[in-house]
Amino acid sequence: MSRIVGVLSAVVLFVAGMAVFNATRSDPEPGTDAEAATEITPPSTTSTTTTSTTTTTTTTTTLPPPRTARLAFTGDLLPHGSVQRAGTAFVDEGWDFAPLYEEVRPIIEGADLAICHLETPISIDDTNLSGYPRFSAPRAFAQAALDVGYDGCSLASNHSYDRGAQGALDTITVLQEIGLPYAGQAASDEEDLAPVLYDANGITIAHISATYSLNGFLMPSDRQYLVDLIEPDAILHEARIAKESGAEFVIVSMHWGAEYRHEPISSQNEWLEATLPSEYVDLIIGHHAHVVQPVDKVGDEWVVFGLGNFLSNQSANCCVAASQDGMIATVELLENDTGQIEAVGVHYIPTWVDRGDGYIIRVADPARTDLPTSTIDQMGITFDRTFDVVSSRLSEADGLTIGLGLAPGEPSVIASVVPAGDE
Repeated sequence: MSRIVGVLSAVVLFVAGMAVFNATRSDPEPGTDAEAATEITPPSTTSTTTTSTTTTTTTTTTLPPPRTARLAFTGDLLPHGSVQRAGTAFVDEGWDFAPLYEEVRPIIEGADLAICHLETPISIDDTNLSGYPRFSAPRAFAQAALDVGYDGCSLASNHSYDRGAQGALDTITVLQEIGLPYAGQAASDEEDLAPVLYDANGITIAHISATYSLNGFLMPSDRQYLVDLIEPDAILHEARIAKESGAEFVIVSMHWGAEYRHEPISSQNEWLEATLPSEYVDLIIGHHAHVVQPVDKVGDEWVVFGLGNFLSNQSANCCVAASQDGMIATVELLENDTGQIEAVGVHYIPTWVDRGDGYIIRVADPARTDLPTSTIDQMGITFDRTFDVVSSRLSEADGLTIGLGLAPGEPSVIASVVPAGDE
């Protein structure tokens, strides 16, 4: 797995090969098989005619295969009180949230770059913990993201400032101490403008994160760097710096939209139009609505409007039934003939938070046979509901598939991601 720039990815999911053969002709060599002809001439004079032969040598030049990478993104990680309590079920003391990810862990670990969305502040010393409405999660909540294979996280959200300036700084400190890269928060102006770069299978990728709001909280005027807000000019400025620093592909995580609404709202469309067409931004990944939203394109570039909830306590009891739904969006990158990196396909895997079984994040495959009938029935509901929304604008012909495509253009196979031995 890739970490920060300079660390090569250890997982290659697909490799495209290409060879070009060039034939070159050698310089003619003098003939060695000359034939002499005698004409009727005066005895003292002879004439010789020489015939030369030409040989051809073929040299093969093999170009390196185009670079490829698979990126994975997931939605909101919300440490509601019940979710925090679920993390205590696996250890005698403290918390361990990694078991909640066991079904989806192979997909996260298998990506060349996996990015989570860590929605809330993290306590620096596991004190003053709380759920909704002003969150504060134990350090183990962030540690689990690292343990299950995420390479980094977006942090900018409407809850980033729930614990004020100190809470924002404590979150940064925790992530630095455990070694989990992040975007969207910073401890200084210098850090805020420094590009967050990753090496994904030899491709340099930059990550930017911003949020629409801080739930009414205001940052000090001299510390606006603590959490990045959605300001298109500022996003483009950061993206330009990233490209000038060597980024070949720039991702912007947008915390936007209306809660529990599948269809993007006007502000999402306005911010999309102000950023994605830029030469500096290559992909937009959205979250916050707590339900999945469509995947679309602006020209040849992709936008995932909303990933839904990946881990939370939301359900029809408080919100809407679709708030238990989420997805893993995987984006396939391919180097084109000019050496530029392009996103050539998006695959998505529906997920569902199994609140009745300890908040396990389920792969919502209705073909599964390893779960109770009622849960499998729910897998079908989630699968269909997610498909109807996410694929409402694009289809396989556009490069969007439900399931995990093995390579650009290959059919998607959702059953292949169910953990071995569960059938």
